[in-house]
Amino acid sequence: MIAKLTRIRDLSLSLLAERFSTASVELDYGAATVRVRSDLRAFVCDFQRVYGAFVLPEPVPFADFHTQMCSGKGLRAFLRPQSRFLIDGMQPFDPFPREQALPHFEWGVNWSFAQRFNQHVLLHAGALALGGQAVIMAAPPGSGKSTLTAAMMLRGFRLLSDEFGVLCPRTGRLWPMLKPLALKNRSIDVIRDYAEEAILGPVYKGTRKGDVAHLAPTDDSIDARRLPAHPRLVVFPSFREGAPLTTRRLPAEDAFARLAFNSFNYGILGETSFNAVADVIDSCPAFALEYSRFDEAVESLRAMLAELTAAREAA
Repeated sequence: MIAKLTRIRDLSLSLLAERFSTASVELDYGAATVRVRSDLRAFVCDFQRVYGAFVLPEPVPFADFHTQMCSGKGLRAFLRPQSRFLIDGMQPFDPFPREQALPHFEWGVNWSFAQRFNQHVLLHAGALALGGQAVIMAAPPGSGKSTLTAAMMLRGFRLLSDEFGVLCPRTGRLWPMLKPLALKNRSIDVIRDYAEEAILGPVYKGTRKGDVAHLAPTDDSIDARRLPAHPRLVVFPSFREGAPLTTRRLPAEDAFARLAFNSFNYGILGETSFNAVADVIDSCPAFALEYSRFDEAVESLRAMLAELTAAREAA
């Protein structure tokens, strides 16, 4: 039997592959559990690199999502080997090249969350915490949000999620949806040079989103994946080469529009989403942040969060 607290990196590749082949790999992301099955050996190898710190428990009777990574069908499976992502036995989108099976899995799971996880408000935002106090970071693609999120995690912030700010409408707290961070193009080398301890998976060249590599979450973030955090600060970051660090307080109505209408299920949840996001904006100051130096931006956000936390405790 495998010990209950065994980490994925501690298993031999052959034993991990056996677990995958019998659909007995459950990933506890915090807010949701995903069961994975696969017979793709290269996928298992890449997976172990970026999910190495995740705990692999004994098989559990329930999972929120049941997924499978499998080979392509027919003649093309031999001429141009492919991977297919299945959710509950259904294939929601076209196959990928087999060598891109890991990013295929990551995008498939993200799609599944966005489509089917509607008990919470899903903000399209990164979320990190110090203690139990969280920063929500929302920005459009190309703004440097994922790179700044990675830098913050590597400088001591607890990662909740890079992609999904999982906001509980009942309690107003943010739950972790802890997955590897997808870095694209130039960000890959930036983070590799930023921290020697960063664990990066393979670089997948020429995917549908350019060159992609995945950054493994830190052990501390994974071990705290069942701990929610209270939103305390909303930030809309933007990277600009050579720019000095600037912060600008945003009016509440502007911050609400930016955050609410960039969520995955705002329209589906309607009034529930409106009230949950309005509560966040009502209780958290929101800032536009422009930066070019990562450590400067990280320390500025750390100081802002500490100041807000101290003010709240003193009130």
